[in-house]
Amino acid sequence: MYINYGIITIAMAKAKYHRILLKLSGEIFGGKLKYGLDPEIIDNIAKEIKSVKDKNIQTAVVIGGGNIFRGLSAASAGMDRATGDYMGMLATVINSLALQDALERVGVFARVQTAIEMRQIAEPFIRRRAIRHMEKGRVVILAAGTGNPYFSTDTTAALRAAELDAEIIIKATKVDGVFDKDPLKFKDAKKFKTLTYLEILNKGLKIMDSTAASLCMDNNIPIIVLNLLKKGNVEKAVLGGQVGTIICANKET
Repeated sequence: MYINYGIITIAMAKAKYHRILLKLSGEIFGGKLKYGLDPEIIDNIAKEIKSVKDKNIQTAVVIGGGNIFRGLSAASAGMDRATGDYMGMLATVINSLALQDALERVGVFARVQTAIEMRQIAEPFIRRRAIRHMEKGRVVILAAGTGNPYFSTDTTAALRAAELDAEIIIKATKVDGVFDKDPLKFKDAKKFKTLTYLEILNKGLKIMDSTAASLCMDNNIPIIVLNLLKKGNVEKAVLGGQVGTIICANKET
C-alpha cells in the first residue's frame, strides 16, 4: 500500500497475519545469566512487541518460567512432578507480570490472564474475554500454562493458539531457527529453512514437545522459529519476510 503526500510517496508495509501468538522462553528473560529477570532484555522484548502492535496486529503471548523454576528438573531431583509443575506455572506468572509492566511503560496496553485463578493480580483465562482484549488493541499475556501439570508451555502455546484462532505461532528463541544440532555448540550445524510437523516428530527435533507439535498439526497452525535477540525479527516475520524456520503441513505452502 502506498500513500501519496504531494511529491513524497510513503510505502506502508502490510502485515501477512492479523492475529499471532508469540511464544517466549523463560530463559530469554534471564539474559546472559539465564536465571532471574534481566530488565534490559524485558524492555527490548516489549519494544519488539510494540513494533508489531503498531501495525494493528492482534497479539497474544505465552511465556515459559525456566529462568525461575523448572518443574521437570525438580522432579528429576526427587520432587513430586505435579508439585514441581505447579511451581513452574507460578514462575510464568512472575514473568508475565514483568512483561506487562514493560509493555505499559512503552505505551502498549496489556492484560495478564492466568489458567490458575489469582484474581488479586490477574484475570482468569476466559477465551472470549481474551479475544475481546485483542480486538480492542490490548496484548494478552497468558500465564500459568494450561493450569494442569505434565503439560509444557509449548503445549500451552499450541492450545491457546487454537482456542484464540491465531493464524501463526512465533516461537522466539536465542538462535536463528531450527538446526540439525545445537548451533551454540557446533559450528557446522545445518539450519532448516522449512520443516513439516511430521519431520519435527520423526526427526526428534527438540524445538517443541510432541504434544505441542501434534496439536499444531491437527489444527494446521504454522510455526515460525526465530531469534528474538535480533532486533526487528518478529516484525519481519509478521510482514511475511524470510526469517528463521517455518514449520507447516507442507513445505510448498
